[in-house]
Amino acid sequence: MPKRHKKNKKQKIEGLSQSILAILRKDHSKPYNYKQIAAKLGVDDASSRNQIIKKLKAFQIEGTIQEIERGKYIITPSQNYYTGKVDIAGRGQGYIIVEDLEDDIYVSSKNLNKALNGDIVEVYVFKRKRGGKTEGEVTKIIERKKTEFVGTIQIQDKFAFVEMADHKMHTDIFVPKNKINGAKNGEKVLVLMEDWPEKADSPFGSVLKVLGMPGEHNTEIHSILAQYGLPYEFPPEVEEFANKIDTSIHPEEIKKRRDMRKDLTFTIDPKDAKDFDDALSFETLPNGNYEVGIHIADVSHYLQPGTILDDEAYERATSVYLVDRVVPMLPEILSNGACSLRPHEEKYTFSAVFEMNSKAQVVNKWFGRTVTYSDARFAYEEAQHIIENPSEEIHTIPSDISIQDSEYTVEKPIADAIIEMDRLAKILRKKRMHEGAISFDKLEVKFILDENANPEGVYFKESKDANKMIEEFMLLANRSVAEFIGKQSQKKTFVYRVHDEPDDEKIAALENIIKRFGYKLDTRDKKSTSQSLNKLLKDVNGKREQNLVDTLAIRSMSKAVYTTNNIGHYGLAFDYYTHFTSPIRRYPDVMVHRLLQRYLDGKDSAKQDTYEDKCRHSSDMEGLASSAERDSIKYMQVKYMQDHQKEEFVGVISGVTEWGIYVEIMSNKCEGMVRLQDLRDDHYTFDKDQYAVVGQKSGNTYVLGDEVYVKVKNADLVKKHLDFTMLGLRDTYEK
Repeated sequence: MPKRHKKNKKQKIEGLSQSILAILRKDHSKPYNYKQIAAKLGVDDASSRNQIIKKLKAFQIEGTIQEIERGKYIITPSQNYYTGKVDIAGRGQGYIIVEDLEDDIYVSSKNLNKALNGDIVEVYVFKRKRGGKTEGEVTKIIERKKTEFVGTIQIQDKFAFVEMADHKMHTDIFVPKNKINGAKNGEKVLVLMEDWPEKADSPFGSVLKVLGMPGEHNTEIHSILAQYGLPYEFPPEVEEFANKIDTSIHPEEIKKRRDMRKDLTFTIDPKDAKDFDDALSFETLPNGNYEVGIHIADVSHYLQPGTILDDEAYERATSVYLVDRVVPMLPEILSNGACSLRPHEEKYTFSAVFEMNSKAQVVNKWFGRTVTYSDARFAYEEAQHIIENPSEEIHTIPSDISIQDSEYTVEKPIADAIIEMDRLAKILRKKRMHEGAISFDKLEVKFILDENANPEGVYFKESKDANKMIEEFMLLANRSVAEFIGKQSQKKTFVYRVHDEPDDEKIAALENIIKRFGYKLDTRDKKSTSQSLNKLLKDVNGKREQNLVDTLAIRSMSKAVYTTNNIGHYGLAFDYYTHFTSPIRRYPDVMVHRLLQRYLDGKDSAKQDTYEDKCRHSSDMEGLASSAERDSIKYMQVKYMQDHQKEEFVGVISGVTEWGIYVEIMSNKCEGMVRLQDLRDDHYTFDKDQYAVVGQKSGNTYVLGDEVYVKVKNADLVKKHLDFTMLGLRDTYEK
């Protein structure tokens, strides 16, 4: 009897509904027929095509899709599409932050569809909510945040992969062997992501630059800059252009300016400063009032729009201050030369000049271009010595704080000017605080470096009267320039530095934490909030929890940004504020100088859209520079702690999470983590409400703010991370 042939059983396509909808959503304006969908799914047999046709008809009947041409379908237009920014949370999953939505949209790793952290994307939100979360799928990448990444190259026989340094970059990059650019296995490189083929797990790229071996000092510093897309050298053509600029002082240019060369003028800056972009002048007027001049380097005189030098300065937007170096916005011939208000040199300046009475009230003001001559240069320590010793007839600066080779005597008129200006500044500061300004005098950690940039020690930079005096007069100039433009009868486009009120949720979270230390806030209104924040910052001064509370208070604040839309500055309690005083290191100050001169010349308002775009770019670059600066501090902290692995340190618990306890060492402010799995005496669990971890058997508890003893377990220079070993609570351990 002949064998009966079995009919081929139709193979059902798994997840067909979701696959078809994903294709149609991904490009929801493009129509697809069944053949195109089959090709996308990689199937070409009759059975599969029939399944697709049936599914398309079913979707059409239920209204999920529409047939716009014969046999061609698009997804039914929906209100469920949003544009937002990707924030990768870990393990390749993330959230899309949409400005107009209260909740962020959760996106699983399979629904990210090649989106990377920071990308601007279109996201489709599912109607259902999973576990209370709004969930969606990325349907289109609108704009890549970046295409250059730092990682470590792993070279195989025929290809290479670059493994990413950034934990938010959830994929490595495939590099063909002919595009490794001479890199050796295990080196850190800067890689360009060129393409991400549809069916490839990883994007394809090429090595742009070899940074060196991980852990080496210059490799790590250059990697920090490269990670944020910040340059560490000027293109040769920019240097050449800058070097050809005429930096001499010309009589015909002086005639166009207010000549203030005979006014008593001086600078006060850090000891190691090389660029002096602001100077003060002081004169007692015949009517008994004072004329105080705030003189700022006239960078815009040399930086002309449309030149490659101006383009480069705009792209950089800011100088970057790393622990061991400054990456300047302008080439050295300008930043440390022509624009630096060095002693005993004539300079072109842009000035804000005030007539003030003895009560520090401004009775007259003038803004414009000037030429000045600096009579003296002081370090903050020297000015502080004069302020602290006002009754000395002859002010002698001791050699231990002098920027000279030995001790020297300051001329009486200059010493008297510093003492009187300090008195005026204290009145200005008191008034500002009374009006609701917030006083953030957070301790700055500084490293003492040897000639090879290795950290030998740590010290804390404290803001004293001399620092605060300079700050008050710079604030006066910045505020007054902003008021001068902002209060004009006809609205004019201008660059403001704004700071929004703090977010209620962040303030509530801060309140929740500080009550553990016995503090509270009064948040009835704007003024009471700022006053109680000031009281909090004053009360914690010198206490073990100071740095923790200072940090949390700063994090509760909104971020200050540049914009043409003025909303005032909450932190300073100013209705109008701008940045006028540091054009050597900030491009927005250059824009302010240009706009101020434009309006002093009686010209029409500049285009708002153009300047708003420039403001946004400047704010973005400021954020990248701040991140790079923080990373360089973390790197140096880890490097410093590598040499102190055998020591025991007292620290404060600065954070508690489900995976570990963060501890900040009191003597040097280095922060590291004790992993819960490394606490061997018990099994510890995280108590979110108490900001604590609790031992299940012993009941031992480690709470936010507790003082503990720790030792360094591991110092990872590449990851810029410290792991600590917990030795115990301070009180218990010292017994």
